[in-house]
Amino acid sequence: MAVPQAITTKQLVEYLQETVGSEFTSKDLASASAYFGVSVQTIAKRVLQFKTAPGKYSVVPQTNVQKQPDILIPKKNDSYVPFGNYASVRKVIASNQFYPVFITGLSGNGKTLSVEQACATAKRELIRVNITIETDEDDLIGGFRLINGETVWHNGPVIEALQRGAVLLLDEVDLASNKILCLQSILEGKGIFLKKIGKFVQPKNGFTIIATANTKGKGSEDGRFIGTNVLNEAFLERFCVTFEQSYPTADTEQKILEGIANDLNVVAPAFCKHLVDWADIIRKTFYDGGIEDVISTRRLIHIIRAYSIFADKEKAIKVCINRFDDETKASFIELYDKVDADFDMNVDNSTES
Repeated sequence: MAVPQAITTKQLVEYLQETVGSEFTSKDLASASAYFGVSVQTIAKRVLQFKTAPGKYSVVPQTNVQKQPDILIPKKNDSYVPFGNYASVRKVIASNQFYPVFITGLSGNGKTLSVEQACATAKRELIRVNITIETDEDDLIGGFRLINGETVWHNGPVIEALQRGAVLLLDEVDLASNKILCLQSILEGKGIFLKKIGKFVQPKNGFTIIATANTKGKGSEDGRFIGTNVLNEAFLERFCVTFEQSYPTADTEQKILEGIANDLNVVAPAFCKHLVDWADIIRKTFYDGGIEDVISTRRLIHIIRAYSIFADKEKAIKVCINRFDDETKASFIELYDKVDADFDMNVDNSTES
């Protein structure tokens, strides 16, 4: 086998991993010296950054340990209106106990925001991970990255949360594949052994996990949330409690919209009231099986923001409900026309997209 005349740190690391493992001593450098045809002193200089103790080395460069951000506490939103499970979530977070929580509910009803604001109030660090079908152990736990020709270990968000004692938010967890099972031991509060670097990470006091989902981990039978999966029963069983999040009451939702409007310097209390009444009727019809779509709190906020930009109620509503099919869109517009006596909108197929 041809012997390289010049070696890189990457080549040396790969050789040591294959022949010795992730941990090695000064005695192991002699074989690398013979293989590459260079002096032991040259090899020793190459692995100096891997030195963990006198005569001991690790393939994780000590000079490349990630620097933790100074702060990960979410910014407090002064216009946030608490509702639903916020108070319970805040108590769990403020307790500093390891107590995994699963929050389920329809899209756009404030599940994720409630966790963020609870952390902001409790002054707790939050690390949010958006889960997809592609999310795997490398994304969550971490892995080796090739940087400037060097193999460097990078902690994943889960390890960062463990070491910081932060709240780990697994957002849209029902989109995950069975690869999410790499978190089993962590969901038991036992930490995790990083087999790639031979290190065990214990959870710091305060660490806990909160997961949000549109389903209860049983898939979406009606097809509304395509892409959601049936989660492993053993995975779901490790969550201590499940909170079911509903849309806010009409009074609370009006406060939310008026708060957003005030932040945008928009004075439209009547418009906010009409939007809330409109959404409430649509939701009741949806729950009764009369329609297949619903207006979420998030979409109402989209309409208020659109109104602050275009200064036109008709346009604000149109552009924000264009995502629905023509029949649903027409019925929504017709219903709003009945809710707001001062409103008159012509329904056609030429609305802006």
